[in-house]
Order: sequence, then C-alpha cells, then structure tokens
Amino acid sequence: MEFAKRMDRFGEGIFSKLLEIKRRKQENGERVTDLSVGTPNIPPAKHIRDALCEAAQKEENYIYAINDQSALLEAVAQWYQTRYQVELDPKTEICSLLGSQEGLAHIALSVVDEGELVLVPDPCYPVFADGPLLAGAELYYMPQKKENGYVIRLDDIPEDVARRAKFMVVSYPNNPTTVMAPDSFYEKLISFAKKYEIIVLHDNAYSELVFDGKHCGSFLRFPGAKDVGVEFNSLSKTYGLAGARIGFCVGNSQVVSQLKTLKSNMDYGMFLPIQQAAIAAISGDQSCVADTRAAYEKRRDVLCDGLKAVGWDMDKPEATMFVWARIPEHYKTSEEFVMDLVEKAGVIVTPGSAFGPSGEGYVRMALVQDEKELKEAVTAIEESGILKR
Repeated sequence: MEFAKRMDRFGEGIFSKLLEIKRRKQENGERVTDLSVGTPNIPPAKHIRDALCEAAQKEENYIYAINDQSALLEAVAQWYQTRYQVELDPKTEICSLLGSQEGLAHIALSVVDEGELVLVPDPCYPVFADGPLLAGAELYYMPQKKENGYVIRLDDIPEDVARRAKFMVVSYPNNPTTVMAPDSFYEKLISFAKKYEIIVLHDNAYSELVFDGKHCGSFLRFPGAKDVGVEFNSLSKTYGLAGARIGFCVGNSQVVSQLKTLKSNMDYGMFLPIQQAAIAAISGDQSCVADTRAAYEKRRDVLCDGLKAVGWDMDKPEATMFVWARIPEHYKTSEEFVMDLVEKAGVIVTPGSAFGPSGEGYVRMALVQDEKELKEAVTAIEESGILKR
C-alpha cells in the first residue's frame, strides 16, 4: 500500500516509546506516574454534568446538530462580555469547535494555500505547527527564549519573512513555557499584523489557570484585535470537559465565516447535549473555576517545591497546568533524560524537543495527578539518583 506523502511529516517517535515502556512496566506490576499528557483529572461540576445527562435523556437531541444553537451562541457572547469585557456578535463572530485541537488542526486549511508561510511559536503546542503542515504551509518558528521571558520578539522576525507570512499562531498563557505576555506584546502584535496583513490566531485555553492572585484576559480586549484575528477558547481545562470536546473560535467575522464553511463540509456539529453542558458551564455558578484553579496551584507547589528540595531546581509556572523545567546538566538531550526518568523512577514526562527546536534541553510535566501521586513521584525521582552526576 502507498500512503500520502504528507504523513511523512508526522511520526510516533518518543510518545510511542514512552507508551510501550509504560505498558511493560505496568504489566510487570511496577508503579508508573504519567505526567506527560495534559489530560485533566478534575471532573466537571455537578450542575454541568446534570445538564448533560438531562439533555442526553431527550430523544429529540440525537439528530444532527448541523448549526450551533442560538442559545449556545448567546451564552458564549455573554460569557465573553462578563468574563473578558469583549463584545461579540453571536451570529457572525462565534463558531463552536469540537475541542480546540480540532479547530487548530483545521483552521489553516481555510486560510493558507500550499507553500504559503505561517508563523508559529517555538517551542509550541504541537498542533500549532501540525495544522499548518496539514494545509501544506511552510513554517517559520518564532523563538520564545528564557532571556526574553519566553515571549516572542516580533522585532526579530526578518522583514522578508513578515511580508510573506499570511497567518500566525500565538498563545499566552503559554503551553509549554507556562508564561503570560504583557499588554505591550498584544499592542505590538496587532500593529505588526496590520502592517504585514497577517491573520492572527490567539489560543487562550489557560486564561483561568493563572496563579498567585494574577489575572489574565483576552487578546480581543485590545483595540484593533478583531480587525486582524480570532481567539480560540476551550472548556476542557477550565470546566473539566476535556473528553466532551468543546471549544470556540471567536473574533473576526471573516475568519469565523470561513471556518464555519470549512467545518460544514467536515462534520455535523456539536452533539446537542454537549451544547447544553457548555451553556451550563459558562452561564452557571463559576465557583468551580476557582476551585479548579486552586487545585492546580496546590499541585504546582507540591511538585515544584518537592523537586527543588531534592535537587532539581526549576521556575514555578505562573499559569497553565504544566511545569516547564530545564533538564539536569549532566544529560545531553531531553529525550535521553526522559527515557532515564521513566526507566529508573517510573515517572513519564514529555521531552521539550517534542515542542519544537527551542524546546531541547527542557521537559514539560503536566499537573494531572493528585497531590499524593505527585509527592510519590518526587520521592521516586530522588531515590532513583538520576538528579546526581
């Protein structure tokens, strides 16, 4: 059999190796703590689950959804007004997604043609690059360096690259580096996009997971943002609906319209009971958001303070559900360290190299285990001896 050449751009790589090691260890009765994938283990609040279950009992809700319910679009508009102080037109500036991942994988198909240039962060969440690659785009990586606070320096993008670029992806709070960007970055981003006629996609999946009393808003709150782009938002982490697959593309009406047209040829819309769960989530009691934030902040403290105490120093993340940590100096590559970590300590993390060229030398740890599990992981890492030369 022969397959599409585009599949040569994607590979199983390190993740397949880690899964195989995990399977083998578990079959041998060995303990494995998986901190590799950002799969939330905090379930939705009861009122959200109740809305989903009630809607799922109705026979009429099993038809094709086709379009977003007007009640959902109105709820999203109200959510953005209340939470972010951003006005959205429910009819033209909102499109549901079957999870942000789906939207990120497909939106480039509606924006770029084969060979056109897309700007992506480096390091970045892999689908930021994989989506444009599926569309046949050429990538230009925008470095996020520690010395710059992991924030993209738009002034460093060469003039000829900026003029060729048609589309760019940015995301703060950032996965995997966990940082937020200052207001000045967004102001400069909007001017940059207008100057070079670049469409901006801002991924805002972690705006509620911000710690130490800090606050994060929306890219769209800045003047001119809707003139140049859209924002993706997700209910996966904030409301624990990861498996239900709910996200939204909001902002520029032309970009939203093109994405809606593309999706109308690819799927039949979001399952109606899930639309009801989404309405309940963003319109109902928001104390669950604060509870979720507090849980991740506590996990952050347990893991980072614990690892620092046993000899692995790292910066505490200011946001997201991840920790971005430099590997011990006596390891040459992040993959080498990750493989040693799972073999000797039974702890699985993701090598920084999986997030782009600038990710080498780091690992990402997901705060997806309870505090007890995290404490046990710290003990296992200390006892393995891998932090010492």
